Amino acid sequence: MNTGRVARVRHLLDRLFPERHIYLRANGETRGYILTARKQMLMAAGGVGLASWLILSTASTVFAAINFTTVDRAVAQTRAKYERLMADRQARLDTAVVQLETTAGSVDELARTVERRHAALGLVLDNFRNIPGAARALTPQVPPANTHMAPVERVLAVKLDQERLIARAQTFARTRAERLRLAFRLAGLNPSSYMSGSIGSGLGGPLVDAKDTHALAAVLDVDEAFAARIKNAADNLSEMRALADAADNLPFSRPARDVRQTSGFGIRFDPFKHTPAVHAGLDFAGPFMTPIYATAPGIVSFTGVRSGYGNVVEIDHGGGFKTRYAHLQSFSVKPGDRVAVGTRIAAMGSTGRSTGVHLHYEVWMNGRPQNPARFVKAGDYVQQN
Repeated sequence: MNTGRVARVRHLLDRLFPERHIYLRANGETRGYILTARKQMLMAAGGVGLASWLILSTASTVFAAINFTTVDRAVAQTRAKYERLMADRQARLDTAVVQLETTAGSVDELARTVERRHAALGLVLDNFRNIPGAARALTPQVPPANTHMAPVERVLAVKLDQERLIARAQTFARTRAERLRLAFRLAGLNPSSYMSGSIGSGLGGPLVDAKDTHALAAVLDVDEAFAARIKNAADNLSEMRALADAADNLPFSRPARDVRQTSGFGIRFDPFKHTPAVHAGLDFAGPFMTPIYATAPGIVSFTGVRSGYGNVVEIDHGGGFKTRYAHLQSFSVKPGDRVAVGTRIAAMGSTGRSTGVHLHYEVWMNGRPQNPARFVKAGDYVQQN
């Protein structure tokens, strides 16, 4: 079979490249040349190779030209974009400087504008006092006195810093309000129900009284655009304050420090009966006499012994919330005492139905036990800056 294939190939080559004779006549002489099949195949291979090289070279040149054109166009577009941005920024700066210099009274009028803005900005920033992280986020960046800046440029720098501060205040309040809303949801609570009627708490004066930005601009004696930003920041601040005030009265704190959780909320095996039973709180194990703290402000409603719980402290936090601290060794409060969050109320023990020294902690809302782990998690989240 292989012999037949070879024969067919040789027959095909003989047909394609038969032996050829070439005769050349010059100066009365005739010369003959014989082109064998081998020579013809070598010449054909050389021609194919040359043609392939020419095709590849041409294609490579065309592709490089096209690619160079695309890259060059992209570079040109990018350069034009940044040139437009720089030109726009410079134009805005030049316009601002021209407007400042052409304003009646020039630097004096500009200074009065900055002073009025400063007073308006102060109304907002004063309400951020004692809020974690606010001092760092809302620190002014006034240019140093030793910089070689013209008076107009220094006042303009202060004005631009005021713009930055009001933007930072708005962002800070909105971000913290979002964090508080998430904390409420982690605790299984609807944040909206704790804000009704509370918007504006902690704020006063024109920030709350003004119904629109036009009226606020007139009261504060600032331009309407800046008044709109003041109003937005005040609205975000009011929402944040309302949520923060509500969170301050909820049991978001931990009842003990440097302790470990040993049992969760829900169904578990009763350690005495060895049968499934509902566990209505969290258990925290720690050393004997570990201090126990109130997890929210409230009024002590009960201290004494309850069946199964041993020594117990119960605190009414208002709004339908109550916390219970059980298996205590001793009390530090009595019924009727008003306590703040973090007030020491008792010491850890092992009274009642207890297998060892630990705290049994419960959170009740409207007469129903809640999962305290959700409130502990929400409180940890609120404490993050």
